[in-house]
Amino acid sequence: MSTVTINPVVPAGVTLPIYMDNHATSPMDPRVLEAMMPFFSVKFGNAASRNHSFGWEAEQAVEQAREQIARLIGATAKEIIFTSGATESNNLAIKGIAEMYRERGNHIITQVTEHKAVLDTCKRLEKYGYRVTYLPVKADGLIDMDDLRRAIDDKTVLVTIMSANNEIGVVQPIAEIGKLCHEKGVIFHTDAVQAVGKIPMDVQAMNIDVLSLTAHKIYGPKGVGALYVRRRNPRVQIAAQIDGGGHERGMRSGTLNVPGIVGLGKACAIAQEEMATEAARLCAMRDHLRKRFESELDYVEVNGSWEHRLPGNLNMSFIYVEGESLLMGINDVAVSSGSACTSATLEPSYVLKALGLGDDVAHSSIRFGLGRFNTMAECDYVADKVIGIVKKLRELSPLYEMVKDGIDLSKIEWAAH
Repeated sequence: MSTVTINPVVPAGVTLPIYMDNHATSPMDPRVLEAMMPFFSVKFGNAASRNHSFGWEAEQAVEQAREQIARLIGATAKEIIFTSGATESNNLAIKGIAEMYRERGNHIITQVTEHKAVLDTCKRLEKYGYRVTYLPVKADGLIDMDDLRRAIDDKTVLVTIMSANNEIGVVQPIAEIGKLCHEKGVIFHTDAVQAVGKIPMDVQAMNIDVLSLTAHKIYGPKGVGALYVRRRNPRVQIAAQIDGGGHERGMRSGTLNVPGIVGLGKACAIAQEEMATEAARLCAMRDHLRKRFESELDYVEVNGSWEHRLPGNLNMSFIYVEGESLLMGINDVAVSSGSACTSATLEPSYVLKALGLGDDVAHSSIRFGLGRFNTMAECDYVADKVIGIVKKLRELSPLYEMVKDGIDLSKIEWAAH
């Protein structure tokens, strides 16, 4: 693996290293930290302590956060259950519904590009005798609604499809999926971790029954999340997966993380107020980055639907370049070549493979995750850096040279060593 360095001029106002991996986690908004601070010190009560002012104060803060979260997704405060984060929310939703509705059926439908927190949970349930259908996706990353319609049978109790993909940023037709599930009397859960706070999500309009979200993807703290559970039309019941004390309407026992919950609430309140202007700004930066790459490099491709996409996501393949070499070359820019939860492996991304990309193209892909604190000047620095490194690496690539000479690589018989 060759290491190549290119050092473009750092524009005024840009500080290195640059963070562009906001799908993995986002930096905390100072306003969120400010709201949390008192609950680490003077307001330290347990929200379950009902007989003194310390507990009441904590409980009041928790209830305010419930309201703030509910308002962002069109729910009511009583429908919000606090968890330790998205992975727990997904586990609680899927396992809790599977257990509660076992009498009605044992069939679950999901898709192949879900986050591991959903896929691994479904695989666990298969060991317990549940039947799981993993829907394929089209080349643009979207599911085919006809596939979903055909997959639902009289034993289907749950459909779990993510709102927006963490790697390619593709937004699924959630309202359509919810409508179909309600027509068929099937519960619909969505992992909306990447979508909530970035694009409008309305559990009523979209017929969502259960929704997972987390704080650290929307400029809040790590270690706290929530699960929306519908209370009417239909009323959804979930079997607890953690027992002890019957907190959170009996669905999730455990002392509440009050500072974290306050932070999640504040992050949701900010998102509700600023989402539209922020989305427009992120789209402009994302489009600018894409235009720079496409105008100065050949053999670059966007992965996933451009039309149905998160504002801050750009996932691109720089073909005839090895992704790891590219990442090493741009080591003062934090980007990703897969999801944060799978980046320890050198396997090509299963999400990109599901789109039909070959290993070589999948390995050349980079995810740029733009966020609230990124600037256009940073985008230009990153574009200069990436373009320079890609050109350098391709100079070293015999494959790129062959393609430029008009040789069809698919016709070549490679000699085995």
